[in-house]
Amino acid sequence: MANPTSKQRLTKAERKEEARRQRVELQRKMARSRRNRKVAFGLVAVLVAGVAAFALTRPQEAQATPADLLAAADQATETAGCGPVEDVGSYQPKSQDRAHIVASLPLSTYASVPPASGPHNPIPYPAGVYTTPPPIDRVIHSLEHGAAIVWYAPDVSGTELDRIRTFYEGSNVGSRVIVAPYDYPDQGAAGTLPAGTQMALVAWHNVQKCANVNLAAAFGFTSSYAAPPFGQRPYKGKAPEAGSAF
Repeated sequence: MANPTSKQRLTKAERKEEARRQRVELQRKMARSRRNRKVAFGLVAVLVAGVAAFALTRPQEAQATPADLLAAADQATETAGCGPVEDVGSYQPKSQDRAHIVASLPLSTYASVPPASGPHNPIPYPAGVYTTPPPIDRVIHSLEHGAAIVWYAPDVSGTELDRIRTFYEGSNVGSRVIVAPYDYPDQGAAGTLPAGTQMALVAWHNVQKCANVNLAAAFGFTSSYAAPPFGQRPYKGKAPEAGSAF
């Protein structure tokens, strides 16, 4: 009786041809794989070279100079949506406007948001660029000595804020300026900047609120309201101990 599977068996010649066909197909696949790797390596090399060339040849952003910023300050103040510099007056009662205290008072008791004068810690706060909110009772003492403050909302980020931080790290422009986020959530409404305000510029009894952060607008304020002012600019501030150390 014949084996029913005998028709499915390959002859020796057929098996040899099938093996040859599989070898050819395998060689084709290997060749394609080598070509694909060469193309991929070539693309990577071109990409790396292009990135390197761009990094070496792209124009670098020029660091803003004080003169450039002052020339642009008026326009920047308008562009940033800054209001006028307001004289917010003294703490009430006025006799406590410069009082030294041990325990800090609620921010809601001060004459403005952010505060621009009032009872404060006996130790002033150093000038500098800060990423966390400083103790505001010490900052107020710095205002009394002629500091100017660039407050910004804690949710602000981006290139312009980076420019502000970088600029005021320079000792020639930042030695009398404090840059910091205004964020005191335990103080209620007085612990955050007013609605629509991303930047508040503060000196003793003076506050200027801006809808957006802007370096030229900030320097336009601090160059005149910090004591001593920048360069030969007249001092516009009212600090009772202007020029004292902090």
